[in-house]
Amino acid sequence: MQKDLNTIVANVREKTPAIKTRAEFEAYKATISGPRGVLTDIMKGMGKVPKEDKPAIGKAINEAKMAVEAAFATVIEGLEAAELAAKIGTAIDPTLPSPDSTRGTLHPISQVREEMVDLFRRIGFSVAEATEVESEHYCFDALNIPADHPARDMQDSYYLPDDLSVNNVSKEGEEKYLLRTHTSSVQIRTMLKQKPPVRIVAPGRCFRRDTPDATHSANFHQIEGLYVDKDVTLLDLKATLDHFVKTIFGPKAKTRLRPSFFPFTEPSFEMDFFSPDLGKLSNKWLEIMGCGMVDPKVFKAVGIDPEVYTGYAFGMGIERIAMILQGVDDIRYYYQNDVRFLKQFA
Repeated sequence: MQKDLNTIVANVREKTPAIKTRAEFEAYKATISGPRGVLTDIMKGMGKVPKEDKPAIGKAINEAKMAVEAAFATVIEGLEAAELAAKIGTAIDPTLPSPDSTRGTLHPISQVREEMVDLFRRIGFSVAEATEVESEHYCFDALNIPADHPARDMQDSYYLPDDLSVNNVSKEGEEKYLLRTHTSSVQIRTMLKQKPPVRIVAPGRCFRRDTPDATHSANFHQIEGLYVDKDVTLLDLKATLDHFVKTIFGPKAKTRLRPSFFPFTEPSFEMDFFSPDLGKLSNKWLEIMGCGMVDPKVFKAVGIDPEVYTGYAFGMGIERIAMILQGVDDIRYYYQNDVRFLKQFA
């Protein structure tokens, strides 16, 4: 039996290098390890081997089987390389268009962000942006958020190492750097550089130490608006937000303001909207943003006279708007990079 095994291995090593096609390989493989192959026949004969010889014969069969499988693996590797070479040819021109029939598209969050930004641009707002790394002063102090406010707790914000130096992010003193928790810091930096009138929207990524679930993510996107000028009133804020809601959610949409509290606005409101054109969310009051008139203390922090100028501010989560518009019930879908999900928004 050992002689037969040696003959099989030698035959395989001799014949396999000459195999050029998969059909040829499968045909030859069947003669060796197929149901009626010579190696299979020897393995079936183990039942007739005397008990005292089985360990040695079994070891020899396993060694022969491993040698045959290694030779077959080499053949498969060579065939696959030849098939790939035949597909791509001898030269690749990287300037040629992609052979894929479908083109890429913006991420669904980016689509909604662009729609919102375009809406506000059309009514006179410009876009302002800043870095995602901020200092405590611009993220909290200048927005009238005191040191003992819960938003400044280590559990809510991602603080960066004390010895970190960020050359393109200015500080007011020795405060810490952190990943911004809102884009309100963009409003502060804009008002320090630009005197009224100011009319901006600030879209961007924010970070908070939220436990991920269907409606919360540690990484999320906001868009905030700010309008500062002489004689800006609450009526101007309401008109702007009514226009936004009717444009995004349909002309039949309604809004309402509920009194609330934010350190940087006074008075402050939560805004709800109601629309009959939202599928399963139709005809329900849904909260979508916070807003209010800019607090005089915020104006004083940026050197604007609150006796001369007034203004309003608002902010909302872009994912929140996207989930309503796109019928998505779990925010985590946006960050899983599942092509089946993303292709729905192409």
